[in-house]
Amino acid sequence: MSREDISGIAHADHPIKAPLDDESVGRLLGHGLPRGDERVLDLGCGTAEWLLRALATRPRLRAEGVDVSEVALRQAGRTASALGVEGRLVLHHQEAADFRSPQPFDLVISVGASHAFGGLLPTLAAAREHLAPGGRVLIGESFWDRDPSPAAIEAFGDLADLATTVDRVVADGWTPVHGHVSTRGELDAYEWACWGSLASWALDRPADPAGTQALEAATAARSQWLHGYRDSFGFLCLVLRQTPDTTEE
Repeated sequence: MSREDISGIAHADHPIKAPLDDESVGRLLGHGLPRGDERVLDLGCGTAEWLLRALATRPRLRAEGVDVSEVALRQAGRTASALGVEGRLVLHHQEAADFRSPQPFDLVISVGASHAFGGLLPTLAAAREHLAPGGRVLIGESFWDRDPSPAAIEAFGDLADLATTVDRVVADGWTPVHGHVSTRGELDAYEWACWGSLASWALDRPADPAGTQALEAATAARSQWLHGYRDSFGFLCLVLRQTPDTTEE
C-alpha cells in the first residue's frame, strides 16, 4: 500500500486532514469569507474538503484547488458533483508552489501544507502572490505546546512554540483577525479517528496482505502518537490580513 492509500483510508471518518472539528472549520471559514461571494484558492487542497464545505453553504462562491495527488482530486471532483457545486470548482493537478493564476483570490487557504513550500513563511509568501487587495489568508500550522521529547522532534521536526509562531507571522507583515488553537478534544479525536479507521479497515481484511500492512501502520502510528508527541503537539489556524506598510519614504 502506498502512503497515499493509507492516508485515504485513515481519513475516511475525518475528511478534514487536520485536528479540527466541524464547528471550528465553520467558524474559520466564516471569518475568512465574510461576504459569501469571494474567489477562494486552496494550495495543497487534497480532497478539497475546505472548498467543498465553503461552496455548499455559499451559492455565490467560486473556488480553485491545487494538489499533486490525482487520486485526491478525483475524489474531490466526485464529491463536488454529488453536492452539485462542480460548476463553481476548478481543480489543478500540479505542485502548489508552481501554481500561477491570472486572477487574484479573496481568500487563500493552506492548512497543514507548509511542507509543500518549505515552511510557514514561504507558504505565506506564496499566498501573498495570489491575494487580492484586502484579501485574507487561512493558514494552519503545527507548533510545540510543551517541550517536545526526542521522539516528537523526530516525528515533526523543529517547530516553534505558539507565541513564537504568531510572532513570526506578524513580523512577516500579517495581522491575525481570527485564530483557533485545536483543543485537546480535537487533537485526540483526530488521532483516534485516523488510526481507528485504518485499523478497522485492516481487521475487515484478515487474509489480505494489504490488511496486515494497514494494521501494522495503524498500530505504529497510534503508538508514536501516545508515546511520542501527544503531550507536546499543538495545531494553530489563523485568519490573516496584510498589515499596512507604514514605513515612511
